[in-house]
Amino acid sequence: MTWEEILDRLRKYEWADIELGEAVRTASGSAYEAVSALADTADGWLVFGVRDDGGSFEVAGVIEAGEVQSEFLTALRSRRKVGGSIDAREDAAEASGKTLLVFHIPEASRSEKPVHLDGGINRSLMRRGGNDERGTLAETERFLRDAATDRYDEQAFEEADAADCFDRDSVSWYRRALADRSSRRHRNMNDLDFLRDWGLVVSRGERLIPTRAAILIFGRLRYVRQILPRPVVDLQFIEADFDTLYPEQRWSDRFVAEENLIQTWLMLAERYMRHAEHPFRINAATLRRDDEPPEYTAFREAALNLLLHQDYGDRSRKASIRIFRDQIVFWNPGDAFASTEALLEPMEKDVRNPTIAAAFRRIGLSEQAGSGMRMIFRNWQELGYLPPAIDSDKARKTFELRLLREELLTPQQKRFQETLGTELDHVQARLLALACRLGAVGLMEAKAVAGHTESTARAVLNALADQGLLQPLSSGARYELAGGIEEKLGAFLSSQPAAGEAESLSEGAGAKAAAEELDEHRRLILDLCETPKSLLELMGHVGMTHRTFFRRRHLQPLVEAGFVRMTNPVRPQAANQRYVLTDAGRGLRGTR
Repeated sequence: MTWEEILDRLRKYEWADIELGEAVRTASGSAYEAVSALADTADGWLVFGVRDDGGSFEVAGVIEAGEVQSEFLTALRSRRKVGGSIDAREDAAEASGKTLLVFHIPEASRSEKPVHLDGGINRSLMRRGGNDERGTLAETERFLRDAATDRYDEQAFEEADAADCFDRDSVSWYRRALADRSSRRHRNMNDLDFLRDWGLVVSRGERLIPTRAAILIFGRLRYVRQILPRPVVDLQFIEADFDTLYPEQRWSDRFVAEENLIQTWLMLAERYMRHAEHPFRINAATLRRDDEPPEYTAFREAALNLLLHQDYGDRSRKASIRIFRDQIVFWNPGDAFASTEALLEPMEKDVRNPTIAAAFRRIGLSEQAGSGMRMIFRNWQELGYLPPAIDSDKARKTFELRLLREELLTPQQKRFQETLGTELDHVQARLLALACRLGAVGLMEAKAVAGHTESTARAVLNALADQGLLQPLSSGARYELAGGIEEKLGAFLSSQPAAGEAESLSEGAGAKAAAEELDEHRRLILDLCETPKSLLELMGHVGMTHRTFFRRRHLQPLVEAGFVRMTNPVRPQAANQRYVLTDAGRGLRGTR
């Protein structure tokens, strides 16, 4: 890694994947803390010889770099300071004539976590944003639960007797569903023999004991509550957009599931169907009515993913599904074992609850291994929406999936692409539209848009680069808009008329009428933007703390109406973004 690449990472907001260490003559204790944090959560880089002075970076260099490097690597490999196998990769860089040492710290395997210090299992750290934080007792227990070779759902639940703990309706429903898909081998078995044949009931001497999976899938309520003294999932329907939700706004309908997983799934599906839109269509092949909701495939797979892969050993945090007007948010205790990129690959993946997952897959409620997340992305792609957003937080052990009901290839984006004079297929056009929104895209974004494997995603990226629309960043892993394209996009956006909500500010009886429509917050924003102001500065003066709500409700309408402009319109999320009055804005202030 070169000094320029190091600086490029440091300039990012919350440089989460890089840690600085002064280490002029020896590795300090904080260096080993950084190793623990990076290995426990996400791989990253540790740089010796740079001092962070309140956001400005001073190159101190490393004296006797060879000795410092040898000492540090020896300590890692001997496990003297850091528990766990850390296969660090070393490198060196030059800056201002001084030597820097650079170490790549890979994420540890699940079985090695938590990576702790000085032999103390509770002395482990997590990387959160740009900080290393000591893990709590609950966080350490989550790591240990996931590290165990004996999966939590496979363990026998000794406190229950198999003859008394199952809900007969749930077992009967499951057996009917299985009979429709498999042979009749189990037809004459009683329920206990049936569950025992699938490994859901085990022998302990003369006793038959249910596994945790059996209780969670089929158990009567009081037994489910012994294993899981919290709801399985909290489903809420909220008649508002996510970003405009006021604290006093609440759900219009709610279902808190505490029953076993079979009953929970049946109720989730019933509530969703009750609220979903059902378009009337006739299937041209069968001439039968087809009124399945357009978003049902994505909802089904995401809801089943939530039930099958949550951490049922976590007794303090419940899963949730919140359905807003503009998006659906699925939140789970328990991160994904696979990387975000691997989730979109068609392959078997290690899962947290293999017994539960296998049981659902047997009756077709969960698609073949490795395909569920791809089906979610494909359904959302077919609807023309932005790719789903995944946040698998390895520090907090949480998984969030957002299905945004927002068009990706908008009419405005189509008009812009027409000005480029290039021939793009639908997938290339969608990826370019995403690059225009984000500023840069990589393999994960290309997979999400293409809905295919890594090789196809790379081909789409390369095709856009070959046409001069994208250019690789220094690392080669991500692509940004090519220079000329970025300039064209900026000019195009500046030439666009006001749209949407902003039209109400500029139509009617001219500037005077527009001025009369301004509320108190927008008037204050106009006054503040006489000189360039950042988003946080504006929020502080107006007295608001919800960033997205403030931007969408108060600031963006002024920008779209042409009264306030961005100093960097091509990169709306740029760290140096400022907002300043236009001539029209100054004229509007003068009419008040």
